[in-house]
Amino acid sequence: MTKKRFGLIIDILMYALLLAQMLYIFIGNNVHEILGIAFFVCLVIHLIIKGWWFKSLFKKNKTASFRFFDILTCLLILTVFVLMFSSMGVSRLIFPWFKVLGSADLHRYLATAVLTLSAVHGGMHMIRRAEKKRRAVTIVVLAAIAAFSIGMFAIPYLNRHFRSVDIAFSDKIKGEQVEWKGSKPLIVYFTRLGNTDFEPDVDAVSGASLLRSDGELFGSNQLLSYMIGDIISCNPVAITLTGKLYPSSYNSTIAVAGDELRAKARPDIEPIDVSGYDSIILIYPLWWGSIPMPVATFLEQNDFTGKTIYLIASQGSSGYGKTVSEIEELCPGATVVPGTSIYCEDITDSREKLLELIKEWNK
Repeated sequence: MTKKRFGLIIDILMYALLLAQMLYIFIGNNVHEILGIAFFVCLVIHLIIKGWWFKSLFKKNKTASFRFFDILTCLLILTVFVLMFSSMGVSRLIFPWFKVLGSADLHRYLATAVLTLSAVHGGMHMIRRAEKKRRAVTIVVLAAIAAFSIGMFAIPYLNRHFRSVDIAFSDKIKGEQVEWKGSKPLIVYFTRLGNTDFEPDVDAVSGASLLRSDGELFGSNQLLSYMIGDIISCNPVAITLTGKLYPSSYNSTIAVAGDELRAKARPDIEPIDVSGYDSIILIYPLWWGSIPMPVATFLEQNDFTGKTIYLIASQGSSGYGKTVSEIEELCPGATVVPGTSIYCEDITDSREKLLELIKEWNK
């Protein structure tokens, strides 16, 4: 086999491995990490084969297209190596001790950037050889757009609608405990379970809101609340609607939530008395980058003056959205402390993260 043909096989394998890793929800974490190692082994081989490029990097009299290719390639290499450290940071199998760049959101953004830059990088070779340059450029642009869309939109969509999660309750809930400083807080959570008119045969397919625990339907934020409840020996309380429930379909629920947000609706909920507590740990999902309106009802129904509200958000996109400022506005007399925003696919393995967070809060 010639060096050129071997290099082509390695290149194709790298693209295939990168795409396969982005199907995390279907292959699972362990296979994802093993494929990641294989990808970086192929990358090292690729760089060795392309060693001549490094020697030509600083040659003079290069055309603008070659200079653009050089800059693009350097950016791709840099992004790939940052992705490598990010991969170690979110690893739960091979590098669980590595804590740098341990953000699932950052990892997904870097993977999307690598896939997009790789599409352009590979496309540049095609453009050079193409007789119809304009057509080749169009194909490369479309490929880059497709790569970006896969990472930013298609993968989160698949994760939310087709990810099936089945866990053993005790394995995820039970573990090391922490004595809370002062009087124990009230743990309040909002989740779709108990607030949704689910069909009898509903599957736990929404990684952002549902899972199965020991064969029973369970809310993802409910799971987070039980983790915290076990850590500090407290019983969580759910925000529960007393009026019309949300529809079974996740898309329909989000549509209704969008209507409620625009109307600044305050759905009726069962009262939750916070008067006997100095601190409240509030666990909620991001809907349209905001708090669900039943959570707004809970916040407006109570006086939080002088209290501390600790925030834990679950999300399928990034961060806290607008929720911190929204909660501060709804609770002007409270101290609002952001704790962590957990990406939906990481919820079931968040106990250790929550444990460290509780320890931090108790310093």
